[in-house]
Amino acid sequence: MKPIVAIVGRPNVGKSTLFNKLVGDRVAIVDDQPGVTRDRLYRETEWNGKEFVLVDTGGLEPRNNDFMMSKIKQQAEVAMNEADVILFVVDGKGGLNPLDEEIAYLLRKKNKPVVLCVNKIDNFLAQQDDVYDFWGLGFEHLVAISGEHKVNLGDMLDVVVDLVEKVETPEEEEGLKVAIIGRPNAGKSSLVNRLSGEERTIVSNIAGTTRDAIDTVIEFDGNKYVLIDTAGIRRKSKVEESLEYYSVLRAIKTIKRADVCLWMIDGSEGLTEQDKRIAGIAFEEKKPIIIVINKWDAIPDKDGKTMKKMREELYAELPFLSYAPIEFVSALTGQRTTKLLEQAEMIFAEYNKRISTGLLNTVIKEAVIMNPAPTRKGRVVKINYATQIATAPPRFVLFCNYPELIHFSYSRYIENKLREAFGFDGSPVDVIFQKKNNE
Repeated sequence: MKPIVAIVGRPNVGKSTLFNKLVGDRVAIVDDQPGVTRDRLYRETEWNGKEFVLVDTGGLEPRNNDFMMSKIKQQAEVAMNEADVILFVVDGKGGLNPLDEEIAYLLRKKNKPVVLCVNKIDNFLAQQDDVYDFWGLGFEHLVAISGEHKVNLGDMLDVVVDLVEKVETPEEEEGLKVAIIGRPNAGKSSLVNRLSGEERTIVSNIAGTTRDAIDTVIEFDGNKYVLIDTAGIRRKSKVEESLEYYSVLRAIKTIKRADVCLWMIDGSEGLTEQDKRIAGIAFEEKKPIIIVINKWDAIPDKDGKTMKKMREELYAELPFLSYAPIEFVSALTGQRTTKLLEQAEMIFAEYNKRISTGLLNTVIKEAVIMNPAPTRKGRVVKINYATQIATAPPRFVLFCNYPELIHFSYSRYIENKLREAFGFDGSPVDVIFQKKNNE
């Protein structure tokens, strides 16, 4: 799993500017899938070949003047609990601030590596006196930078990578890793308790890397599963911004570790923006996913059409997850819960499925005959050849003469034809069009 580097600091010190400069063009999303609630809080980036996830806390500051100390403290607390390395940004021009000292006090209490970034230093020689004040905060690593003008960012990233390489990653348990994701109160912990109940063998309970994430290892029908729960989100804070940030950050960590995601929705409340955001992360990470509608026992006035109606409504709201199966369960009564484990096994097999090149090209040729790629300004797209280049997720490259003319809708058509022919239930599928002379 890639290490997490979080940017913290009081308002207006330049956190978001630094974030944008460090991730560069990666913030621009190329394949704009409709319906995805995109969160700009985090992006994967790399420096000197070392990849890590950069998280920004800047976009979550309340816009009004009565900014509460508690909110900043909570955000710093969140970053400290979840991140492997922390970039603590201060304003070199504005000088040392009592709020900086408060955050520094919190950071020092934790045993996490911190890089103190004294921002807005365009000319170190002229501003070195401003920088020296910050040594008093008591951090070993201090770098004077200018996020806006990209001054000294390389030196800062060298320090980050050095610290990231020293981070010890815990050994993963054997078994299919099933992440149970969703917003607070959707019933995630109840589902874990139900699946690891008396009728199952609990092999062990291992404390996770964070203080309240627990991995539960269970056996069912001779198979081993690691249930990754994100318990404890709702206890952290009653403040909305911190709560949302916390659940998003935890979801990122959980989803990255998972083989399959069970995304839980509270059936009695329906879909919320927070739900969509968490689903969007799973989609962007290209993980197989099962949509789990929980608390089915509590939904009044059900009839034979209720499930069908709810499925249709969900797929209409989440067109980017049209491949994900929807299950209706009750973690409280145990209704249909063990079916989730069987489905997770099946979906993971689909995620790792490989198609022979001959069979693949037969299906693609038929699809193109039925619906040729659109022409533009007299140019005709010819698809010459297709091959599968990866599994987990299945990734297909179609070689053609004008890949730039392929519209998103045609790419979706090809994906649907691949699903019709080969299944891939619950698994994302990547379809890439490339120029035929590319290697």
